[in-house]
Amino acid sequence: ILVQFLGLTSVTIATTIVYLLIFRPAKILLKILYLILINLGVCAILPQLSLGITVRYRHSGIIGNALVNNCPFYVFVIVTLIGLVGLIGWKRTIYSIFFLFKKIACLFVNVPFFRSHKTAEYSIAPLVVKEKHRITKQQPKERQKKATEEIFKPSSEFEFPSIHLLSKAEESLQRKQLNEMESNKNLSLLEQVLSDFGVQGKIISVCYGPVVTLYKLEPQAGTKSARVIGLADDIARSMSALSARISIIRGQNAMGIELPNKEREIVMLRDLLESPEYQNANLNLPIALGKEISGKPVIADLTKMPHLLVAGTTGSGKSVAINTMILSLVYRLSPDECKMIMIDPKMLELSIYDAIPHLMAPVVTEPKKAVIALKWIVKEMENRYRMMSYLNVRNVINYNQKITEAMNSGIELERVVQIGFNSTTGKPLFEKIPIKMETFPYIVVIVDEMADLMLVAGKEIECSIQRLAQMARAAGIHIIMATQRPSVDVITGVIKANFPTRISFAVTSKIDSRTILGEQGAEQLLGMGDMLYMASGGKIIRVHGPFVSDDEVQNIVDHLKMQGEPNYMEEITKEDENSSVESEGETEDEENDLYNQAVAIIQRDQKVSTSYIQRQLRIGYNRAANIVERMEKEGIVSSPNYSGKREILVE
Repeated sequence: ILVQFLGLTSVTIATTIVYLLIFRPAKILLKILYLILINLGVCAILPQLSLGITVRYRHSGIIGNALVNNCPFYVFVIVTLIGLVGLIGWKRTIYSIFFLFKKIACLFVNVPFFRSHKTAEYSIAPLVVKEKHRITKQQPKERQKKATEEIFKPSSEFEFPSIHLLSKAEESLQRKQLNEMESNKNLSLLEQVLSDFGVQGKIISVCYGPVVTLYKLEPQAGTKSARVIGLADDIARSMSALSARISIIRGQNAMGIELPNKEREIVMLRDLLESPEYQNANLNLPIALGKEISGKPVIADLTKMPHLLVAGTTGSGKSVAINTMILSLVYRLSPDECKMIMIDPKMLELSIYDAIPHLMAPVVTEPKKAVIALKWIVKEMENRYRMMSYLNVRNVINYNQKITEAMNSGIELERVVQIGFNSTTGKPLFEKIPIKMETFPYIVVIVDEMADLMLVAGKEIECSIQRLAQMARAAGIHIIMATQRPSVDVITGVIKANFPTRISFAVTSKIDSRTILGEQGAEQLLGMGDMLYMASGGKIIRVHGPFVSDDEVQNIVDHLKMQGEPNYMEEITKEDENSSVESEGETEDEENDLYNQAVAIIQRDQKVSTSYIQRQLRIGYNRAANIVERMEKEGIVSSPNYSGKREILVE
């Protein structure tokens, strides 16, 4: 029996050995074991079935007869079930085996059969060079060799994470029916509550959502919207609800009253990534935000935002939302298409993504390095604008398109630069310089906690963020900035004006809601991913963010790390010594100039005090006090007397 069994599975074992020798040793052995169990069970079960076709199977040299005579029938049924359950648990086993033959075919590119059936994804680099590479006679040999190495280098095989790494939402029909019954019950009660508070109107429709239910109220003529909105807390108390949010529905003569459901439905990220909205090819940087009240997925394009500001208190779902945004990008874009720079002063939220191939630098945790990284991004933006001006294009998409077309056609792009003037004729001299044939990937800058950075280096951070927010869109650089403290000193007017797209999770007060969105309502949110999404047009919709667990994030990160190491750029977080020395010198010169101006002022006006120098020089109190103390040390003014006045000792 053992000899026959080994003979039956010899082809399968040989294929497994070839796979393990050529490709990575994944968990294929366990998959093959399940296939062997299924084969063993089927060989023993088929001879006992009273089917005409099994007669041949029984007498064809298979081990069925020998196994049937020694083991009971139910043993092989159990063996077959174990193999099927294990095989189905791997989900992609059949696809992996089929995928194996596609890879083997690429190893035999010289065989005519495999050459005619090779795919573009697994074509061998030398063949591509022979088919597409055309070299002109005017090019030097060294330039020809360099162009061949740079343009026609083989592309890395990046395997996107499997959708099965994410959990699927459990659909509960009982929960849905319970929420609908509760909503129908609240319908008549809500009309009565509104009538008790003197609001006359009619509820024209009800929209059942995963977290809240929307009641559309058509108020009676003459009813002020502000009065109805002000009754939100009273309506929530009368309806025995956690909170109630009332807003105006634009374009309709109606107001929306949102009440939480009795049983809350959890929105999972996998449902959004499998939706047709996410699969839309027109989205360059798709971000899965969640579901509307109606249950429709909300998928935004970061290139059209073009920057995103996220705010919310602790426990509101802000960190989970940042994770879902990052996963939405890595599920769609390879490291060659999208690069990321992550800044995490808290050293907790984004450190899990360290060493994934999409990163341009390790996760930045120090505020000082964050300032350096933002300044490098500004320089990269300026460099991209300079390169786009050489090709007369207006955005990074058109630039990449021109570079790709030139690479495919074998044409070398050049730019004309003036190098001087002719000494005899006085006419300008020009020289053609080749343009570097490289496409620009998207760069997404993710800042997890803006408040900590503003405390350490507020002015430098604000200046860099302002320049990037105003100009970086066309260069393919986009910012996702989150903050836990949505106060005015963190979200300044400059930052707020340059971030038209904002998301607010649950906040503590109406003032914080107005700081983020310009109107109240975020204080009525339920937390745990419940958000208000304000698009660039100013329209605010309520969205329920998806949930992704830490284990799911870790599994996806592990898969990404298996695809290759990141290509870090040291200059992103490396401090320039020359610039620091120059800045220190400039600061010392400025202090000396202010000191000399202060000495001239007190000699001219014969009046000295800290507040007086502060007003005259328009500087801060601490800076003015330091100047006065320096005058006292150098003997220009006396020390203060019992009343705090000083005398001028130098004429």
